[in-house]
Order: sequence, then C-alpha cells, then structure tokens
Amino acid sequence: MVGIDYIGKVYYLCIRYNEVMIFPPNITLPYDALDLLDRITQKKLTLDSKRPLSAAVVDRLKADFALEWTYNSTNIEGNTLSIAETRLVLEEGITVGGKTLREHFEVINHDKAITYLESILDTSDELRVIDILSLHELVMTNILDDHAGRLRQGMVRIVGANFTPPNARKVPDMLDELVDYCVTNPQGLDPIVLATLFHHRFVWIHPFTDGNGRTVRLAMNLILMRLGYPPCYILTKDRKKYISALNKANAGDYSKLLLLILQSMERSLNLYINAIGGDYEDYEPISTIVEDPEIPYGQEYVSLLARRGRIDAYKEGRVWLTTKSAIMDYQAGKLK
Repeated sequence: MVGIDYIGKVYYLCIRYNEVMIFPPNITLPYDALDLLDRITQKKLTLDSKRPLSAAVVDRLKADFALEWTYNSTNIEGNTLSIAETRLVLEEGITVGGKTLREHFEVINHDKAITYLESILDTSDELRVIDILSLHELVMTNILDDHAGRLRQGMVRIVGANFTPPNARKVPDMLDELVDYCVTNPQGLDPIVLATLFHHRFVWIHPFTDGNGRTVRLAMNLILMRLGYPPCYILTKDRKKYISALNKANAGDYSKLLLLILQSMERSLNLYINAIGGDYEDYEPISTIVEDPEIPYGQEYVSLLARRGRIDAYKEGRVWLTTKSAIMDYQAGKLK
C-alpha cells in the first residue's frame, strides 16, 4: 500500500509492500527538498519551452552525456578507466594499456546500452520487463554471456550491503510487480519520486547475477527520458553517499537517495538549459561567489546549503557550482 500526505511543510510518502521485506512508512521531505522539486519542475518547463532543440545542440549534449554517464556508472562499480581513457576507448577504439579486457567491455557495452535506450524512447510509453532484460544483455555481453539478459537462478550476496536479496524463485514476480507499479503509478507520484522508488526496489530485488547497478541506472532513465527529462546520473565522486543512501532506504529512509537523484536531475537540467543559450546566469564555484562582498555567507555554509539541496546548485567533480541570485534568494526566503 502506498499513500501520500502533505502535513504542513513536510511531504510524507508511505510505502508498504506485501512481500518479505516490509518498508517502514518513510520518505520524509522537508520544505527545502520540496523547493528543490519545485525548481526542477520549473526548469523542466523551461526546457520544454525551448523544444524542439537544434540538431547541433542535441548531438553535442547526447555525446557529452553518454560519455559522462558511461564513465560515472561504470566507475561506481569499480572500473578504473579515467574519463579521458573512456573517451579514447569509445571514440577512437583504442585499447588502454594496464586495463583489463573486462573494463574495456564495460564502457563499450554501457555506451551501446545508452544507444539502445535512446532508440526505444518513442516505441512505447510504458516500461517493460523485456526492455530491462535487453539493457542488461547489452551491459553484460562479452563479460558474463551465460547470464546476460537472464534473471538470476540462485542466491546472491552483496558485500557491504545491509540486506540479503530475496530468493531467486520470487524474482520474476517481484520484477513484474515493480514494473506494473511504475507503469500504473496509482498514486500519481512525481516522476522523479517514482523513479527513485523504482531504483531502490530494483536494487533490493537484485534480479541479475551481476550488472544490477548499471542496469537500474539505465532503466531509471528510461522512465524519466520518456517523460522529456534529460538523463541523470550519480557522480562517481558521490559513490559513498550513493551506497549509504541505498542502505538507508533499505531501512525505510529514502530521503538521502531522493536528494541525490533530485540533485543529479537538477544538474542535468542546468547543463541542458545552459547549452541551449539565452538569458541565464552563469554558475560559478562557490569559492568564487562568496568573495562577492554582497554575499553574507562563507564558503562552508554555502557548500552545506548546496549539499542539502537548499539552493540552486550542481556538482562538477568535487566542486559545487551555484549563482549569486540563488544565494540571495535563499537569504530573502530566510528573512520572510
């Protein structure tokens, strides 16, 4: 059973599944996270108002995002190719010395999976199990061929996780039920909230022997991109936060995972809107902006606001970028 309540400034999403794992009734979003969701909604409207985008802009964005998405998603799983080496492998077909054959196939396969994902965006409005299996097959080809595109047949153990995935016999029905839940969205959840629930539940089911992380991050974007959102991806620099957020979600607290995915989406929307051009404010490193005498806060405090989603900001590597107006808007809100 899923329910939504708005109580004052706090948004509660209560989830209870009728399977072995019972989720405590918590996604709790304080007002600042609601503000983040509102910012994303407005930016999505801005992006939609600019459509159709020019072919040159679309091609450049697709190429840039495919490279960064592939690098970050494979690196999170332990691939040691740098982003420059990933570019060489994908664009030049070069084999990088000192790297394993598996690492090369991981980035090549992920790039092919993105191409496939983009090719099916307009074929259906609904997420299908067959699409998830096809994505997994592409991800694991030449790596684990006997298991590529096939649900696991035995138990798996996840090192560092605080849960044990369900029995393999239950996986087909659980995956069907999860996909049906995402398709019907019976409570009319915001798409990013829905995608976040899908992301966590998929990881918990752990339907494949290997490649679950890369596959779920692709499938989550299939849900969002069909609704006109740009792809979003967790940065490898946030790997520890990501794993911690998934573990917290296993205990019923989805706030960290949702914040991470919301921030990832805001970053993608900012990059898209900036690439289109027009009247927009430049995002600059927080360390630069706080030097402005009109900014009443120090770097540490502004960085904290960015990490918590309380100001319009996004991350490049380890550096948070924001705008002067975002900080001034926050100050104005506090003074109300």
